[in-house]
Amino acid sequence: MLDLPNCPKCNSEYTYEDGSLFVCPECGHEWTLEIETDVNEDIKIFKDANGNVLQDGDSITVIKDLKVKGSSLVVKIGTKVKNIRLVDGDHDIDCNIDGFGAMKLKSEFVKKI
Repeated sequence: MLDLPNCPKCNSEYTYEDGSLFVCPECGHEWTLEIETDVNEDIKIFKDANGNVLQDGDSITVIKDLKVKGSSLVVKIGTKVKNIRLVDGDHDIDCNIDGFGAMKLKSEFVKKI
């Protein structure tokens, strides 16, 4: 029987191997033995609606009409936004949208171009 490591996140002993990854069925944590460090736990990964990883400077497209709070304006579906900045908080993306100015968007309503 293989001697698999316990989950580094919840310390569960019921881990299993999936290709080159180890997976914990209790908390869903996935890791590899070579690169697992405590630093990886502190880095937040931002993903778009399709699951693509977003980074500072990416270009995105809005996938849903979004009402602008405090205004009667609407950011239309298909609006392209360049050079985004990722921030922590409720709204993950800081950006400038032509015709609207500075905006904060949620990553779940955009897709990476």
